[in-house]
Amino acid sequence: MAAAFSGRALVKRYGSVTALDGVDLQVEEGELVGLLGPNGAGKSTLVKIGCGLVRASDGEAFVCGARAGSAEARSAMGYLAELFRFPGWATADELLTLHQRLAASRGGAAERAELLELVGLAEARRRRVEEMSKGMQQRLGIAQALVGSPQFLFLDEPTSALDPGGRRTVRRLLEELRGRGTAVLLNSHLLSEVELVCDRVAILARGRIVAEGRPSELARPRGVEVDVDGGTRLFEGAGREDAPRIVADLVAAGEQVYGVRVLESTLEEIYLEAVGEEAG
Repeated sequence: MAAAFSGRALVKRYGSVTALDGVDLQVEEGELVGLLGPNGAGKSTLVKIGCGLVRASDGEAFVCGARAGSAEARSAMGYLAELFRFPGWATADELLTLHQRLAASRGGAAERAELLELVGLAEARRRRVEEMSKGMQQRLGIAQALVGSPQFLFLDEPTSALDPGGRRTVRRLLEELRGRGTAVLLNSHLLSEVELVCDRVAILARGRIVAEGRPSELARPRGVEVDVDGGTRLFEGAGREDAPRIVADLVAAGEQVYGVRVLESTLEEIYLEAVGEEAG
């Protein structure tokens, strides 16, 4: 089965500026991949190539086996741009009706009701966009990206305008989409959100992927902390596999052990190490 998204040796040049410099990235069916990187790293260019909005200078991109930008690829994907704009006079129901026509979806009123329920806007069906908060508009944007039940989603900063409750709603939605087999490439600067929901992350810097994998795979051990009678002891450089031995040695030495924590680098630390000076 073809990957939900596949970018192979992607290069994009804008005159003398190279925005992408040989990027390989694949998103499998039902996988949530977080795309991270500083401003100007090439994230938006990669997403636009995948959507068919920008043509690569070299390399190739596919969505569900179809060349990016083709009618087949467009029908298999949904997209939420970071700086989207919806007409203020349209109601939520009218907006989704328009996007159903654009996507040739036959879901009708049932699909619209399901999508609004999914993003927590069931009671706002007749509310105009101009009357909605930024967070409500963001969730409506996610609903329009899901019109036609796409197999793959490009989401560009989908939680940027949301409060903690709204971000939780989106996390639950993404987890449900994973369960349905929908794949997602999530472009976000909120590292904590990516760490909570994504199966894998890809970090872009200077147009290249500088780190890729599951957060747990990219993390490095920072030691093992053990709570004992005299306080907390840190065993620097130790990892998860060392914890049982450390506890056994402490107990054998007569210590009372009250808690054990395996310390690993956070996604933020991994990111900052990967992008280096660009993080500033």
